[in-house]
Amino acid sequence: MVVAMEVDSESNLLQRKQSLYHSLDESFEIGKEVYRGQQYSQIYYARLHLMRTLLYSLLPNWKPHLPVCTVLGLEEGKECIIVGTLYKHMKLKPSVLDEYSKERSAAPLVQRHNFTHPDDNLVLEDESGRVKLSGSVLLPSTYVTGMIAALHGKETSAGDFLVEDVLEAGLPQQIERPIDLGEDKYVVFVSGLSVGRSSSNPLQFQLFVDHITGHLGDVKEQNIAAQIVQVVIAGNSVEVPHGLLNGQNLGSKDQSRLFEPIKELDILLTQIAASIPLDIVPGSSDPANFALPQQPLHRCLFPGSSAYNTFRSCTNPHCFELDNIRFLGTSGQNIDDLGKYSEANSSIEFMERTLRWRHLAPTAPNTLGCYPFTDKDPFYVETCPHVYFVGNQDKFETRLIKEGQMVRLICIPRFADTGVAVVGIDQPFTQKMYDVRQKFAVQKTSIRLRFIERLSCIFRRFNFGKFCNCSRILCFNLQDNSLPV
Repeated sequence: MVVAMEVDSESNLLQRKQSLYHSLDESFEIGKEVYRGQQYSQIYYARLHLMRTLLYSLLPNWKPHLPVCTVLGLEEGKECIIVGTLYKHMKLKPSVLDEYSKERSAAPLVQRHNFTHPDDNLVLEDESGRVKLSGSVLLPSTYVTGMIAALHGKETSAGDFLVEDVLEAGLPQQIERPIDLGEDKYVVFVSGLSVGRSSSNPLQFQLFVDHITGHLGDVKEQNIAAQIVQVVIAGNSVEVPHGLLNGQNLGSKDQSRLFEPIKELDILLTQIAASIPLDIVPGSSDPANFALPQQPLHRCLFPGSSAYNTFRSCTNPHCFELDNIRFLGTSGQNIDDLGKYSEANSSIEFMERTLRWRHLAPTAPNTLGCYPFTDKDPFYVETCPHVYFVGNQDKFETRLIKEGQMVRLICIPRFADTGVAVVGIDQPFTQKMYDVRQKFAVQKTSIRLRFIERLSCIFRRFNFGKFCNCSRILCFNLQDNSLPV
């Protein structure tokens, strides 16, 4: 679908650029999976089988002189390699019984943001048994339950396994990257729109929509907008008032309030889908299933935008290719959960760990809800993406990993809080932060004049007042979301 974009001169037309899109979400779809009361042990077995086969293939290049043992086959003082699943004993880890007792407590309790403690310790487990790990090589603050690793060490007299070295899976191989695409094409990432939140500013998102669809800015800005070939909305698009979700039956008035944010979102998405291909990914606050992988938001929620073939409702995690450039990302639950049960300097570091561990959500199903798959682990990263993005983070961050292959990591901040979207070139190793509030400062005069022209027509038609009296209304301050007195 080719969309013509009019610029100020009616004789000139801009043609929006096109890209070949291929969805790779099939592995994240529940499909014909049937729940028959199976336990989560089966997904751990599937993960261990996948990762152990991979780690065994890496051992000849790591330490080929050492034997590989099971936990049950360890001998005191004998150096060897063991491969298994890490389990992290955490002193502060919440439990259902603790939550129940806190609910009955009269004293208010402050919820913790991180549950790590200096007394935490790690255990390695395989099918034969488990052994406590010791030594300074394997830091409990870095690792989480569910991660698979190969450990070099020996059993001590105390029955612990003294770790001397660690082998992680490392970055998976990429598909061949196009050497030169010949032209710049932009992909826009945005998350945390939170439509329906009382403190959100609708103008902020509307301004963003107008810019990327080419309705604002000069010819240069519109030329850039014409190069946008894809928009990805990475979760938490709506926010329903918490007071309505109290477990009681809702009246007709409350039901209308419950659906109001989705209707407003659909109006905004329709404007994008009419011009640009759009992927929307569910998040923790969206009307989708709670457990990962989250299934696509139902199209009936978006009667306006779903009428366009450019609108796609996708899974979380979401994987796709544009012109043979592979993109992989989530709405942020996996990184947020790692932040609760381990430590790092930034979200981008957590992202890099998940790639090096070859697993998007190592804490699932221990502390992060997921579907109990029986014969596969959908979060296993078999092929390394060229771009790895995560939504709903506190701030914008990015990092480029160069290790024989290049991977661009992108943290997408919450748009409702920051007014920031991320624009990446489909090369895809350059990117920039797009701050709507800064863009507004640049375009303030032109936007204001356009609104004045429209209001002038309305005021002259209905005789509401003189044109000069309208200008003060338009001098709003988007920086602090306030209107002038």
